[in-house]
Amino acid sequence: MDVILTLAGYALAVNILGFLLMGIDKWKARKGAFRIPESTLFIIAIIGGSIGSILGMYTFRHKTRHWYFVYGMPAILLLQLAAIFFLTHSSIQFQIM
Repeated sequence: MDVILTLAGYALAVNILGFLLMGIDKWKARKGAFRIPESTLFIIAIIGGSIGSILGMYTFRHKTRHWYFVYGMPAILLLQLAAIFFLTHSSIQFQIM
């Protein structure tokens, strides 16, 4: 049970981070300040923050004109969902020491 709680906490934290980074980057873009690199936004999505990044992208209307964000973020989410489905429905057994 501790593992599930830890994974859920991680997922929540990284999705909140993805959402916030989209908002912060939009704010910085309006102010003409130093921006968050696009690679950082994608890395956050890849490590589990794809839902938060997508929600932030459309909430703040940020990066919605870039095709690689419009198609890339949902593609990352689909790959993550496929990986979760495979891991939960496969016959592979994982053991924690």
